[in-house]
Amino acid sequence: MALDFDRYPQKPHGGTLVDQVVPADRREAEITRARSLPSIRVDLEAIITIEMIATGVLSPARGFMNEADYLSVLEKGRLADGTVWPVPLSFAPIGKVNSDIIAGLSVGDDIALTDSNNDPVAILAIEDIFAYDRDFRAEKLFGTTDRNHPGVDSIYRRMGETALGGTLHLLNRVDWGPFEGLRREPKDTWRLFYEEKKFGSVAGFITGANPLHRGHEYIHRNALEEVDGLFLQPLVEMAKREYVRHEYRIRGYQNVMEQYYPTDRSILSPLRVTYIFAGPREAILHALIMKNYGCTHALIGRDHAGIGDYYDKYASHSIFDDYSHEELGIDVRLFHEVFYDARASIHATARTTASDDVRYRLNISGTGIRELLRYGYMPPKEIVRPESALAAIQGIQPKGVDEDGRATIDPIGKVIKSMFPFYLEYTRLGGERRARPLTVEELTLDDLEAVIRDVREHAALIYQDVYDEYSAVLDHNRALQPAWREEAREGLRAKQEQLVNELEQKLNQAPETASDEFMYQDRDEAERELAAARRLLAEIPGCLEPDALAARTWNSMPYRRYRGADDDE
Repeated sequence: MALDFDRYPQKPHGGTLVDQVVPADRREAEITRARSLPSIRVDLEAIITIEMIATGVLSPARGFMNEADYLSVLEKGRLADGTVWPVPLSFAPIGKVNSDIIAGLSVGDDIALTDSNNDPVAILAIEDIFAYDRDFRAEKLFGTTDRNHPGVDSIYRRMGETALGGTLHLLNRVDWGPFEGLRREPKDTWRLFYEEKKFGSVAGFITGANPLHRGHEYIHRNALEEVDGLFLQPLVEMAKREYVRHEYRIRGYQNVMEQYYPTDRSILSPLRVTYIFAGPREAILHALIMKNYGCTHALIGRDHAGIGDYYDKYASHSIFDDYSHEELGIDVRLFHEVFYDARASIHATARTTASDDVRYRLNISGTGIRELLRYGYMPPKEIVRPESALAAIQGIQPKGVDEDGRATIDPIGKVIKSMFPFYLEYTRLGGERRARPLTVEELTLDDLEAVIRDVREHAALIYQDVYDEYSAVLDHNRALQPAWREEAREGLRAKQEQLVNELEQKLNQAPETASDEFMYQDRDEAERELAAARRLLAEIPGCLEPDALAARTWNSMPYRRYRGADDDE
């Protein structure tokens, strides 16, 4: 069934959903032809990109960029014709053998791209050959040439000095292994959203190598109040090894979605993509990918596609100011950092809560979550649901501490500060201020254990305690109040009243002066002692007596009159 974009609430970026997959009836002949062509072997990263282009994920791209588009994208964030496009799609094979092959090519030639088994993956119809400046690309795309930046490092590791531009024709798709059953290409999702489910709107959400956590859920549930469908795309494949392996992350998503999400409106589909590590530019790319899958809305969280300290944590928000809604063609929803406020018993952002009291705050940090899992600790349920952590704690790499007992990735103190900010200045969650604030450098594994234990025991009790105090005073009907509490208060007050009475008797007999050799008291000391005891008595919560309760519920007329009954009836 052909897709009728005129009937859908969305259109692919550039107006056309690209399909560069060689039809089945021509595939064998094209594979045979590919074996006769000059060939360049490509790695898995390149194969994934080739497949994304050919199946329309990166529409309107039909292949690797020519020089004009490549330079325009780096300089302006747009193709040469003005279409918004944030990152270059270029092919510059590295190595002497490839350089020799490229030297013999001309515009108009076809070349086979092969995998590690030398099997043809695609045919590239060459339309441009141009010099490739790695420093220029790094500076324009990432804002730095620092090799510690993973995107920059990839340029120098994987890219040569000559780029080939041209149209791709995909011959073979790569099997996605455990994700093959969840695999959806754009042509599948448009049909699913708008032909099968009859959605009028769909919000897309792309997330990286972190397990599904409660911050993600906050964003998802807000979106589900507004749109018909939710399309979740965890990135799989080309993540750094220090993250949670994708098989486990996907299982965590499934565990949580089956239990807590509306299954008829929530769709999970892993996105097999190469990480570009382009920070804010990658946020734009992800929005366009969601658009090409048919989404009408793109959900972008705080520090989306962020890389350490290279970009401001809200750079992925501000970059959308560079483009109009009309040219992006997708409704972008920007979400601030989500945290758990234990005093209010809610997940919130700075825009949705009045409180900025760090004493009650649990931050939801993807890096911090990974480190807790790495140490073998289940994160608090307010941060990650146990159904998600079940899978994630098994899939984290590497596990534990190193041979010196130190953190494998982030220092312990940094993890505590990022997730449990109260701990450095306060004795506990909602506790008193420390006499001396702790420093990140002095925190140890013992501190991490202490803060996790504190949060587990008290995060859910803080608001309960607040509620209990209010209900103890305000319940007119005392049937719901625990009898033992009122009995304890009665006993406490009675015993303190007895003590006050005895101190009053002692005061009456106290001399103006007394020797301090033994336990004799003068009148001044006895008065101070009595005043302290009376103050404590006043601070003991009173029990509500029947006459006090009756005084709270007054009516100016008999109750039946409020129901409209006539007095004469």
